[in-house]
Amino acid sequence: MIAYNYERPIVGDILKGLGMKKKLLHIMTGPRQVGKTTAALQIGEKWQGQVIVGSADLPLPPDHEWIRSQWERARYASEGSRNENVDVLLILDEVQKVAGWSEVVKELWDRTCRENIGIQVIVLGSSSLLIQKGLSESLAGRFFLYRCTHWGLDEMDKAFSWDLDRWLFFGGYPGAAPLIEDESAWSRYVVDSLIETVIAKDVLQLQTIAKPALLRHLFMLSAVHPAQILSYNKMIGQLQDAGNTTTLSHYLKLLEAAYLISGLELFKCGRRQKRGSSPKLIIWNNGLINAITGDTFKESRNDYSWWGRLVENAVGAHLLNHLGEFPYSVYYWRHRGFEMDFVVQTPRRIWGLEVKSGKSKNPKGMAEFKKYCPEASIRLIGPQGIPFEEFFRTHPKDLF
Repeated sequence: MIAYNYERPIVGDILKGLGMKKKLLHIMTGPRQVGKTTAALQIGEKWQGQVIVGSADLPLPPDHEWIRSQWERARYASEGSRNENVDVLLILDEVQKVAGWSEVVKELWDRTCRENIGIQVIVLGSSSLLIQKGLSESLAGRFFLYRCTHWGLDEMDKAFSWDLDRWLFFGGYPGAAPLIEDESAWSRYVVDSLIETVIAKDVLQLQTIAKPALLRHLFMLSAVHPAQILSYNKMIGQLQDAGNTTTLSHYLKLLEAAYLISGLELFKCGRRQKRGSSPKLIIWNNGLINAITGDTFKESRNDYSWWGRLVENAVGAHLLNHLGEFPYSVYYWRHRGFEMDFVVQTPRRIWGLEVKSGKSKNPKGMAEFKKYCPEASIRLIGPQGIPFEEFFRTHPKDLF
């Protein structure tokens, strides 16, 4: 059980969803170590009926029979329940570990609904790629999806009384928060217990990776270049046995599916986005960056150029963490030395976001982007714009 006394909003959201008239599977997906299991257990503590919990996060991935056995436990509990008005709650954790999980869940769920068995189901998963694949292939019309994101400034403040600078450096991993007074121990914990676990269990174990060492090196390279535009050819020059740009692009997508790193594409106004452009590297949690670099909080805060990168990366990560559930796309723009840090495209509008922080940049970028894309609206984030504190405490959908 967790060492902090805080309940994420997703707990209330799912409890509300479980009370809907239409009976659905409730799918919770998101990064490792952000409290998905804790949230599910908090829901279980509030549940009026029996709760059955099973986790597929085992040394060897279980087969279909593991899901069937957990379901049978819930069915048996439902038949023996003294309170016929309250369903049994079944929680299946890290279900993406089971190959073909969605077909089995579909079969069992359809039978449960057809026979009116008193079972409600919450499914948890840490790989967006495998979860989304299962949902689209087998479970259409049967689920409600919840996204459990990295912790933002507001949550880390409420749970641990963190200020903006501390969150910008240590990021949003609640399990690592008690270790920050010993920065060396904090760094080792994030690298060994978070980064290596995600790469080993959520990427390498569940995907066919021809060059696992290359994938790890790509992660390390990306982590030390936050919010920077890095061409694939430059990556190849810095990585051993890098193969070709297609391999690097594919590996970057796998790291994105594990909620680690995204490579934003170049924005093209009024045209289809160009695939294969030099990606702008955004790390989904600043804690990943600083655990890899090994710099102390004081060293980073006194390096204004580096701190500016951390701030800009945090802005990009804030957008990615919270806009995934909406039909919005996040890009960057650059042309002849002019740059717009982020471009958010919604179904009806285009927003250019300029981050004003410690690093110097061409001050004409906003004006040039407006010439390039006249219909765009411009937002400045930082001094003389939306204050950083306000921006990071606001859901991006409320800005667009």
